[in-house]
Amino acid sequence: MLDTPNEQKTQLSELGEFALINRLTSSIELKNDSSLTGVGDDAAIIDHGKNETLISKDLLIEGVHFDLAYVPLKHLGYKAVVVNISDIYAMNGTPSQVLVGVAVSSRFPVEALDEIYEGMLLACKRYGVDLVGGDTTTSTSGLLLSVTAVGYVKKGEAVKRSGSAPTDLLVVTGDLGAAYMGLQVLEREKVAFKSNPNLQPELQGHEYVLERQLKPEARKDISDLLKSLKVKPSSMIDISDGLSSEIMHLCKGSSLGCTIYEDKIPMDPQMMRLAEEFGINPITAVLNGGEDYELLFTISIEDYDKIKHNPSLTAIGHITEDKPIQLVTKAGQAIELEAQGWTSFQEG
Repeated sequence: MLDTPNEQKTQLSELGEFALINRLTSSIELKNDSSLTGVGDDAAIIDHGKNETLISKDLLIEGVHFDLAYVPLKHLGYKAVVVNISDIYAMNGTPSQVLVGVAVSSRFPVEALDEIYEGMLLACKRYGVDLVGGDTTTSTSGLLLSVTAVGYVKKGEAVKRSGSAPTDLLVVTGDLGAAYMGLQVLEREKVAFKSNPNLQPELQGHEYVLERQLKPEARKDISDLLKSLKVKPSSMIDISDGLSSEIMHLCKGSSLGCTIYEDKIPMDPQMMRLAEEFGINPITAVLNGGEDYELLFTISIEDYDKIKHNPSLTAIGHITEDKPIQLVTKAGQAIELEAQGWTSFQEG
């Protein structure tokens, strides 16, 4: 995937660290007034005045979080930024800067890093974020991307995972489960390619789920939407590790339980058809799949009428005084939820 026939590649050793940094960062322009200094000093200087600074960090590791057999490098760079700034939006904040760490092995030519940074800068441009610094180093085990996102929120307006109250409604944005099914398609085509490299991948008709997996978008629109509806969330989180895990985080934050309803959870028709094709229950993809990067939040039940007709928002359940945390199936059966989403340190 990294080698293109008849195209001259520049080896990392030809540039060295400083020349490489200059190459990757030469096209960066600072657009936010708060970015006082960026790449080129020991640390970025960021002035947020009366606002509160928000900082979040994520790692993307080859062979753990992504597979370069089917993930384009430009998409990987884009996703690395998006998944980090999604955490800032989940705090009701606005992302403003990112710092990027890259560990890379000698098998990657310089042009591969160009592609990654091209994707990162595209995401930065789309979301109005400045890339203000970072670090590069060598790796003996493939590619690692580390992104720190910095953002701000007006004092007193940050929304934490804690804060929900009994009878609050659980609300999600968008639809869920599509990113997981996109991953299933990519893994299927990888297996087919290994069996017969002459086969053309069967991707037609799966564009939506593939985009949700390869090029997710953060919900930058939701904060303004809720303000326009005069709704303030009592708690909030982004859906990166599967709905069940995120619900548990919210409930744990407030020491409460909840009940959600399968027939209320928004799912895309393409995702549901694919799940059936793969022999997967769609609700399993939603609860345990992850990487949707939608927002899950709680609101007062008194605000239900304000959101009930909005196509971007769906109430899927409610917070309860006591545990358990449970799902009511379409058949009316109550099942206690367990967190089975992404776990970083599994054996095997």
